[in-house]
Amino acid sequence: MKIIKSSRHSKITGDFAERLILYWLSKHGFECALVDHVGLDIIARNPHTQEVMGISVKSRSRNAGTDGSSLSIPNDNLIKLDAACKAFNCTPYFAVVIDEADSITAFILSKLHLTNISPPGKEVISWKMNKTNIALYEVDPEIKLFKFSTGTSNWWND
Repeated sequence: MKIIKSSRHSKITGDFAERLILYWLSKHGFECALVDHVGLDIIARNPHTQEVMGISVKSRSRNAGTDGSSLSIPNDNLIKLDAACKAFNCTPYFAVVIDEADSITAFILSKLHLTNISPPGKEVISWKMNKTNIALYEVDPEIKLFKFSTGTSNWWND
């Protein structure tokens, strides 16, 4: 089935991703709140470590044929997250949510670990989504990951 996205799909994708991460953290005992601050989307207290996490959520909704494409995070996002985390006394984290093909995958990792495994280039960090990198992410203890299988059983015909 060919998918034609709405004119606001990018905004809706970002809002969905923020709330998905918020929901998943809450479901697993994190005290957390959605915030509206430059560079920062969620503040959460990890119940396992007591660390206060400042999370910037990045998301993409991929069209058929672009599965496995990298997600680019502009380098200035690192600076904005650092400044927000300094203001709120929390540790910088990123959450990456990718909707592609028949799954939605979310990754949560510290900014420090992100920059260690994907060093910033001239302008962006590239979060690679090929099969090799996903296999590495799945076994990396510093990357938390959850995945949903998706499918449409009955929908309007084009």
